[in-house]
Amino acid sequence: MISRMITGSLQESMAFFPVTGIIGPRQVGKTTLAKHLMKESVKESIYVDLENPEDLAMLADPVLFFTQNKEKCIVLDEVQRMPELFPILRSMVDQYRVNARFILLGSASPKLIRDSSESLAGRIVYEELAPFSLTEVSSIKDIYFHWFNGGFPDALLAPSENIRKKWLAAFIQSYIERDLPLLGLDINRTLIRRLWTMLAHIHGNILNMNNLSKSLEVSSTSIKKYISFLEEAFLIRQLYPFHSNVKKRLVKSPKVYIRDSGILHHLLNIPDYHSLTSNPIIGPSWEGYVVEQISHMLDHEIKMHFYRTHEGAECDLVLLRGNKPLLAIEIKYTSAPRISRGLTQAFIDIGASENFILTPGTKDYLVREDVSKHTCQIGYCHNDVSNVSLIRVTMATWQLACSRVGDTVTHCCYSSTSFFIESINSMVGGSKFLTVSPS
Repeated sequence: MISRMITGSLQESMAFFPVTGIIGPRQVGKTTLAKHLMKESVKESIYVDLENPEDLAMLADPVLFFTQNKEKCIVLDEVQRMPELFPILRSMVDQYRVNARFILLGSASPKLIRDSSESLAGRIVYEELAPFSLTEVSSIKDIYFHWFNGGFPDALLAPSENIRKKWLAAFIQSYIERDLPLLGLDINRTLIRRLWTMLAHIHGNILNMNNLSKSLEVSSTSIKKYISFLEEAFLIRQLYPFHSNVKKRLVKSPKVYIRDSGILHHLLNIPDYHSLTSNPIIGPSWEGYVVEQISHMLDHEIKMHFYRTHEGAECDLVLLRGNKPLLAIEIKYTSAPRISRGLTQAFIDIGASENFILTPGTKDYLVREDVSKHTCQIGYCHNDVSNVSLIRVTMATWQLACSRVGDTVTHCCYSSTSFFIESINSMVGGSKFLTVSPS
């Protein structure tokens, strides 16, 4: 089994909370991870698949079943199929509150699982399991492969390119015809596919509801509802603007991303990585991929936004704690990034503690007097890690570079790991760390 980054956090939650929820899209590895947790747990466990008629029969009288097994950890898979269980779970927990009594696996956010948030408030903690991040699979797949194919286990680990394409096609078809309707998005299947595909074409761009409404001949209100639904099903990400200065004319609409890069490329009919490199989507694809990788490493209290004004100031990613900007990050698919007037103004407007430009790697050079571009092959650092900031590491000859405004990365030990981005948490004061051994 490939180790998942959230395993430690889940075990910590299970040691305190009576109910732990693992949420994420289908086929992302929730069941595999839950069964691993069952083996590691000191408590005896029972696994119940709510899509299995034989397992469903055990819940003909759920109160009796839960009472008889109150000393065990009960894992309920695909819990969104039986939202009526949540009030019963609340009652069971209140009658006998012990840690790790239930693990709930769901393919939708709590907002889409009716009654869950209200019924189990104060009794449950939710952890999102995303597709494999590069950090998790760096020992078996390189960054090119991971970027193009995405992180869904069956796609990433498919034995052939043909099988990978078949899996992605089946995954998309299954979501359109079965999973989204079961979650409550019961609309015309052709409309869902057209919307999903259109969102892929505007990946990394400002979301214009009116344009989508006209193209699909559906009201803007309905489009907004459908997009919100896709986001709560973990299929897309909306990145909202950061408003640092109310006097400026700021863009207020969100940017939209297809969360998994493999799904994105399949929706756009891009057959291979070579074709991607000559496709105009490569810049937005790279941007979305980096945003998703960074999101895996952030604590829940750190929020992601972008910044753009009508006057042309723009920055791809702003990391906030509360209303305080911590990092400003520009993401460029180029080996020679230029510091534009708009980016300089964005850095000034945002006022973050640190500013970066992330590119797909070149040698160090001075971009401008106050901006040095650094190429680091880093696995660990002799000096205080807070001085390292957002780092990139060599994977073969491919590198994720960083340009840092007005500072220098120093005292670094060279080693080869695939992607050492977790030091970003040192910069934002977070605590989510993953130990990555140098190869």
